[in-house]
Amino acid sequence: MLSVSPSPRNAPSALRYRLAPDPAAKAALEATFGAYERMMEILDEVARSHNVGSNVVLLHAHAYEPIRKQTALPSRLVTLGLRDRADYRAAQGRRLPLDDKLAKIKGPATISIATVQGRFSVPFDYAGYAEGWGQSVPAHLIRTDDGFEVHYGVTPNNLPEEENAMDTIAAAPENFLSRVGRLIAGIAYDAIEQAEGKNKLGVVGQAIREIERAEAEARDALASARAEEYRLNARRTEIEREMTDLAPKIEGAIADSRDDLARSGIARQMDLEAQFEVLSRAIDENNEKIEQCVTSLRAVLSALQDAELRRADLEKSEAAASHQASTSLRKPGGTSAAAKALRAGRAVARATGVPASIPFSSDIDELSTLHRDKEIAARLARLKSRS
Repeated sequence: MLSVSPSPRNAPSALRYRLAPDPAAKAALEATFGAYERMMEILDEVARSHNVGSNVVLLHAHAYEPIRKQTALPSRLVTLGLRDRADYRAAQGRRLPLDDKLAKIKGPATISIATVQGRFSVPFDYAGYAEGWGQSVPAHLIRTDDGFEVHYGVTPNNLPEEENAMDTIAAAPENFLSRVGRLIAGIAYDAIEQAEGKNKLGVVGQAIREIERAEAEARDALASARAEEYRLNARRTEIEREMTDLAPKIEGAIADSRDDLARSGIARQMDLEAQFEVLSRAIDENNEKIEQCVTSLRAVLSALQDAELRRADLEKSEAAASHQASTSLRKPGGTSAAAKALRAGRAVARATGVPASIPFSSDIDELSTLHRDKEIAARLARLKSRS
C-alpha cells in the first residue's frame, strides 16, 4: 500500500488522487498501460538496431512514427516516454508520466485524462500524500493493486489541490471552438426565435455574416498553425541531422584519446537534446492547435451551410405566406390541407430549431470533406483492430 503521511518538509512529495473510473474508462486506462509497454519494447528494439542508446533525439527520429502507428498513444505521452525508459523499468511498469495536457483537473472531484481510446473524465478522491520524484514531470498515472491513482508533484502545504483546480478553471481562456459552438447554437435557436419579429431575413442575414467572419478567422488560424508546423519540423530535422553527424565524431574523438574534443561534442549533444525536448513539446501543442482549427473550420462550414438553407427556407415561407394571404383575400375561408401542413411543418421547425428538410448539397468545402473521410477511416480501423 502507498503511504498517506506527508513527506518531511521541503522534501519532494506528491498529492494522491484515487481514481474511480467507470468500466469504459478503466478499460481505456488498462489499454494505455499496455500501449505504453509496447512503446518501451519498440524503443529497446530501435536502441539496439540503430545503436543509439538513450539518445533522445535519435530515438525520436527512428522510433516516434512506428510508436504512433502501432500504439495510438497520445503524441505528448510518446514525447515524454522517450526519456522515461529507465524510470519506467525501475517502477516495474506501474506508472506513466503525465503533463498538464494529458491530465487536467476539471473540478474538486473530477480529472480529465488522455488515453489511447480518447479523453475520459474520471471521478477521484483525495488520498493524502505519497513520496515525490523531484518533479521531472508534473504528474504520474499510477496502477495500484486495486485500481489507479494520479500523483501530482507538490511541496506540502503550498499547493492545495482544490484551490489549484479552481485557479486552473478560472484562468482557462475561452477558445475559438467555444465561440463556434455559440454561433451554431445561435443560428439553431436564438436567431430563429428573433426572426419571428418583423425583420426576419435581416436577423438571419446578420447571423450568416457573423459565421462568415468566424470562417475567415478559422482559415487564418489554420494557415498560421500550418506555417508554424513547417518551421518547427524544419528545425527538428536540422537537430536530428546534427545529432546523427555528431555521434560518430564523438566516438572518433574517444578512440583517438581526445577527451577534450569528446567533452565538447557531448556538451553540444546535451544542448541539442534540451532544444529538441522543448521543440517536441511545441510541435505537440501546435498539432493540437491544428486539430482544433480543422474541427472549428468544419463546424463553421456546416453551420454556414445550415444557415443558408434556413434563409432560403425563410424566403420561401415568406413568399408562400404572402401568396396564401392574397389567396385568402380573394377566397374567404379557402384554406387547403397542403397549406395547413406547410404551416405546421414551419412551426415544428421553429420550435425545434431544425428545418423541415435539408436537401443534399455537393458544394462542401474540400478541406472539411478530406478531414472527415480520414477520421471515418481511422475510426473504422480502430474498431476493426479491437474486434
